[in-house]
Amino acid sequence: MVENRRIRHGIIRVLTALLTAAGCTSPQDGEVSVQFGSMIYPDYTDVTVPVNIAPLNFRYTDAGMEKVTTVFTSGELSVTFHGRDVQWNMRKWRKLTQAAAGSYITVKSSPSDTTWRIYVSREPIDYGLAYRLIEPGYEVYSSMGIYERELSTFRERPVIENTDFDGCVNCHSFNRCDPSDLSLHIRGPHGATLLRRGGRMDVFDTGTDSTLGFCVYPYWHPSGRYIAYSTNTTRQSFHVRRDKLVEVFDNASDLQVYDVERNTLITAPQVKTDTLWETFPAFSPDGNTIYFCRARARSIPLEVEQIRYDLCSVSFDPVTGTIGNDVETVIDASSMGKSISFPRVSFDGRFLMYTLIDYGQFSIWHHEADLWLLDLSSGENRPLDEVNSPDTESYHNFSSGSRWFVFSSRRDDGLFTRPYIAHIDENGIVGKAFMLPQKDPWNFYSGRFLSFNVPEFITSPISLDRKTASGMINAPERKKFGFRWSE
Repeated sequence: MVENRRIRHGIIRVLTALLTAAGCTSPQDGEVSVQFGSMIYPDYTDVTVPVNIAPLNFRYTDAGMEKVTTVFTSGELSVTFHGRDVQWNMRKWRKLTQAAAGSYITVKSSPSDTTWRIYVSREPIDYGLAYRLIEPGYEVYSSMGIYERELSTFRERPVIENTDFDGCVNCHSFNRCDPSDLSLHIRGPHGATLLRRGGRMDVFDTGTDSTLGFCVYPYWHPSGRYIAYSTNTTRQSFHVRRDKLVEVFDNASDLQVYDVERNTLITAPQVKTDTLWETFPAFSPDGNTIYFCRARARSIPLEVEQIRYDLCSVSFDPVTGTIGNDVETVIDASSMGKSISFPRVSFDGRFLMYTLIDYGQFSIWHHEADLWLLDLSSGENRPLDEVNSPDTESYHNFSSGSRWFVFSSRRDDGLFTRPYIAHIDENGIVGKAFMLPQKDPWNFYSGRFLSFNVPEFITSPISLDRKTASGMINAPERKKFGFRWSE
């Protein structure tokens, strides 16, 4: 099995090279591309960062700047670096950010006399991020897993990897960033959904005779009693166009809600129709509304570029587990010739963020994909120009305190998705996004041929017994869901 994985790993690297030749930009000679003409990589100029973030190490992009001097100043505290690479001592970085909390760090480089600032917010960020690391393969996949990264340091560790079983791990979800409630989907020969709530872990076959198939795209109800899922019949195709490599689309999709206490899937005719496709559910923070995306069914693959999803909502009664009768269109994107995916509501209930693309729902392969923000209080709906780039902005989510959000972007090289973080205040003012810090970012991002997939904030380390979980996935036994129609 190890040798087979090595062969697949080599195939993926060849595919990556071929895709690059087909028109994607990529690092040359071990270097990384520089976004928006910044003098440093990653671009940390004029960003807003949390007081507890890991050090913002960087490199000057001009190879001739070996003798540059960089001075960081906050009040009477000053730290000086000499040379092209700026790599912080953790203790000194902590001291500087604590001194600058609620204010600025001024950065000056000489002899160019270039000055910029880093604003340090007093609002801390959550403990970490959880994400899937995956090679950019399509027909085959190699080693992959769910990983956890502590945001105040550079520590990363695997939570579960498919080296323990043959399959693909995806669709990891937590309740309001709390990893004690976990839903994890496994595709392949050992297909299942692993659920953990209240310390109890079970493995389910979530398909029923009344639904399309396995439950995917989970979103927890704030009470922890329910999980909204969609069931999707997903396909992919390959373009011959230089600007479009892969298209992922659904042939059908429906919504349902899983009642954890009664082990029952709940659905209703208004969210389970043959003529409409429903996907990407998300509960409101009060638990009384389900937001989701809905499109009119089209002939596939002939009309794939005519598939457009609107943002919709339906009420939900958490006492009775009842889905409301009336579906409301929140944003009619299809009438504008656009399509919406991944609605996510800030946990304070103020904002709804989504991805807008030209068509379809799998935005990660759409270069035009941008983030938009809907103010649920005022109704203002606008593009997030503060963080959008000329390339893909896609999957996103809010921190538990709602003052930070993370998203995936291909802006760095056009091929791999990497996580970016930005601040958003209570009025919707958004700061400049910054790339997830690394100890040696220049070499880390140019040498790690992996995409960061579905970044999710977590408020504490993920306590998952990997051996036990893998044993349950490998075992043939699966629990089944019951099914009922909403009253």
